[in-house]
Amino acid sequence: MRALVINCTLKPSPQPSNTEALAATVIAALKGHGVEVDVVRAVDLNLKPGVETDMGDGDDWPGVHEQLLASQILVVASPTWLGRPSSVAQRVLERMDAMLGETDDEGRPVAYNRVAGVLVTGNEDGAHHVISEIGGGLADIGYTIPGQAWTYWHLGPGPGPDFLDDERGHDWSVSTGRAMASNLVHAARALDAMPLPAPPS
Repeated sequence: MRALVINCTLKPSPQPSNTEALAATVIAALKGHGVEVDVVRAVDLNLKPGVETDMGDGDDWPGVHEQLLASQILVVASPTWLGRPSSVAQRVLERMDAMLGETDDEGRPVAYNRVAGVLVTGNEDGAHHVISEIGGGLADIGYTIPGQAWTYWHLGPGPGPDFLDDERGHDWSVSTGRAMASNLVHAARALDAMPLPAPPS
């Protein structure tokens, strides 16, 4: 089984990313279940604006699209800015919109029988809003979102320290992330054993 984690931080490599640091704990949990994990830091790529799988010369999205189709599990990881998902996360969801028009050999949307979860960091409130926005978009595309397939970290409303600067709350976030990983893996195995059929015509 393979998972893809798309880190939607605004910080290009090699800058430290709080979102990456929390995602690493979920990645470790997924690997503990025998899952192979690939990671994409979307801001490092040239993801052109648009809602097509390939937006032409220099567009890096087709490679990410291939990774999505090779993965049974997707985790979208985003910081919170102004109580909302990052602009990079929005760009990723917009590019995934093309998957709505793609089907497999049995007529199923390509996101069917794949599971997804959401991870959020930030130093202000809004994590549940970000989870609902990203999770809602992924469900619309066709992903199955298991119960409690998310984790987040923040220290309440207003400015404050970042995940990498403060140990408070880490235990809860990591524990919730382990539950997220377990729920994603077991839901993916259930769908593998009993796949969703194509939508009725």
